[in-house]
Amino acid sequence: MLHQLEQYHRENAERSEARSLSFEHPENMDGTLGQVNSVNQLTDISPSDWAFQAVKNMVERYQCLEGYPDQTFRGNRPVTRFEFAAALNACLNRILEITGQGGELPVEDFATLERLLAEFRADLNVLRGRVDDLEARAAQLEASQFSATTKLVGEVVFNIADTFGDEDPTETVFQERIRLQLVSSFTGKDQLITRLTTGSIGNSFQDELGTAEGRFAYDGIGDNEIELDRLHYIFPVGKDLRVTIMASLGGHHFYADTFNPRLEAGGGANGALSRFGERNPIYRFGLGGQGLGLRYQLGKHFEVTGGYLARGGTIPDEEAGLFNGNYSALGQLTWRPSNNFRVGLTYLNSYDVETGRRFAFGGTGTNLGNLSLGSLGIPNTPVSSNAYGVETTIQVNPDFNISGWFGYTQARLIGLGDADVLTYAVALTFPNLLKEGSLGAIIVGAEPYLEDLDVPGDPEFSDDVPLHVEGFYKFQINDNISITPGFIWLLAPNQDNDNNDAVIGTLRTTFTF
Repeated sequence: MLHQLEQYHRENAERSEARSLSFEHPENMDGTLGQVNSVNQLTDISPSDWAFQAVKNMVERYQCLEGYPDQTFRGNRPVTRFEFAAALNACLNRILEITGQGGELPVEDFATLERLLAEFRADLNVLRGRVDDLEARAAQLEASQFSATTKLVGEVVFNIADTFGDEDPTETVFQERIRLQLVSSFTGKDQLITRLTTGSIGNSFQDELGTAEGRFAYDGIGDNEIELDRLHYIFPVGKDLRVTIMASLGGHHFYADTFNPRLEAGGGANGALSRFGERNPIYRFGLGGQGLGLRYQLGKHFEVTGGYLARGGTIPDEEAGLFNGNYSALGQLTWRPSNNFRVGLTYLNSYDVETGRRFAFGGTGTNLGNLSLGSLGIPNTPVSSNAYGVETTIQVNPDFNISGWFGYTQARLIGLGDADVLTYAVALTFPNLLKEGSLGAIIVGAEPYLEDLDVPGDPEFSDDVPLHVEGFYKFQINDNISITPGFIWLLAPNQDNDNNDAVIGTLRTTFTF
């Protein structure tokens, strides 16, 4: 008999040492053993049967099944043959454990076990087969999981907006945008970011107002088309260097500090209302290209950042590619004397061989500030530029922060002359205003505008300062939902005081998950 038990134990070695079963609630086994097709297998074992009593005695003597808190086992309902086989299997394993440790069993228990094995061997074999099948399925499910190191991050924004002013050219709109982002990690320290975006916001009210000023930070895709608009891989090299590889939708702000906490949202719908309110527009040079960014911690108080983007990096034409077409290279030095204050010096060298739109795809600034000079009778030409920026942020206290920037761009209109473009702003933010997690903000500045132009003929143009005044309050309902009413007031749109002011009102609702 002992030989039979040991043989059975070897056959069952890969299975659980004890499987719990309560005869008090046999319905808990439903769905775990699957459908049975044999009439014999459907025969119940009742409490009055000798086999039921034999196993019940073993349960109480050897504690081979989990029972009630007082360590008793109260089996008083009929069970199926498979449920009974599961209980018998657990008791066999427990008895083998006892004998393997030198324990002894009464002779009458060996006789009972021999009879039980003879009568229920077929049921035990079927049980083992079904357990094998369940384990195989579980292993298959585990192997085919999407990824234990990939998480889905989503953002949905509903936007109700309109413009107001004399000769208002727009109507109220209700628009949306959806972002689904997969963030994968292979080492626990790296990130592979893959993002799909769709929406109906388009370029905000640019077509109606005739200027890119006031465009929403979260616009950019219209007609509800689905785009793979971000594919980045970020990884550390040592403890001080972080590398960002951008295969789709590269941008300097993805790897460089832009010194605008809580307002910089990477085009998301939880920061500033406008593109201009997110960061110094010079960071938008080369936006949408392919390239590389490096960020290096230099001691305790300094950081050095560098990067290169090519907007035609996927195009093999002679005047495109990574190194022979549009490009933008950034260098930045950050000084952080304390956790509450930091300042940055930024330099960008850029070249645009196509249209001369230095802030093209950036979606900020006046038409002339983007060096779109057709209204002055000046054709678009390739542009080489040097941009200089100073940015800072000061956390006065946990509930008040001041940020600001100044940007100056010297542009060479190749074959024509030179142009100077200015931009600047001050931003006040009030974290946790009225409610924890909420945010109030006021942003005042000038979007990129043409300040000086030196070309043949000296064409006249308006150089009025196009002020941008923005205010909003993001009310954080819970961790996943916020509602943000706000406005963007454009004074002297397209840098011309003769143009009517435009006020853009919006109610933004953001869902994140």
